[in-house]
Amino acid sequence: MVYSCASHIGKIRKNNEDYCEGEVIDTEHGPIGIFAIADGMGGHKKGEVASKLAVENIIDFLKENLLQHDNVKMDYIDDILKQAYNNVNSIVHKKSMEDIEFEGMGTTLVTAIVYNNVLYVANVGDSRCYLLTDEKFDKITIDHSVVEELMMAHVITEEEARRHPQRNRITRAIGTDDMVVVDIFKKEIKKSDIILLATDGLTGFIDDEDIRDLILDYEYERTSNISEELISMANDVSGKDNVSVIVIKV
Repeated sequence: MVYSCASHIGKIRKNNEDYCEGEVIDTEHGPIGIFAIADGMGGHKKGEVASKLAVENIIDFLKENLLQHDNVKMDYIDDILKQAYNNVNSIVHKKSMEDIEFEGMGTTLVTAIVYNNVLYVANVGDSRCYLLTDEKFDKITIDHSVVEELMMAHVITEEEARRHPQRNRITRAIGTDDMVVVDIFKKEIKKSDIILLATDGLTGFIDDEDIRDLILDYEYERTSNISEELISMANDVSGKDNVSVIVIKV
């Protein structure tokens, strides 16, 4: 398992409110990969603080609670992920309540765990996880956003969603309330599959088909090359937002 994590401020924003991190840990029963990406919100550096807090704490919590004495506790993965998200939500929410400087901050958070040919994904917000397998490119997560709800109700099309005045409004976030509901997904995977985590600086401006085609063009190159090309494509097309990606080759 190899991966790369890359983040770029874009062409317009003064701060990069995205944050991403990953780690692959060798265990007695094979490597486990833990990856997280977040897109903070709140302005005036609040988003930067929220996204970094969320990613660092989710990875620390999962490492501490999934790995015990070189054993991986995958039987309890759903419960551990829910606990992890509630823990991170409390940390971000507490920070926003205690310090007026950080009032109103929050963040998206999508987490992927890769272990023994299974992908586990947890999500809050509109950052996304995709799986590329045998040239089939599937979005695993469901955006918690106003435009996603409108598309699911067949009120607007995907193309209309890109131009919708409320396209950046999310309906669920880490840290904005004292409770959070997390979506959890499980997918069988195989060697040579590619997993993509991305913020809306990529997916809000580039069609899924174009993302898929670029990954396929570079699939035999290093993951860092794929990450850099995806970020370049987002900046070439728009550059209006921060953009972050994690590319994982199983």
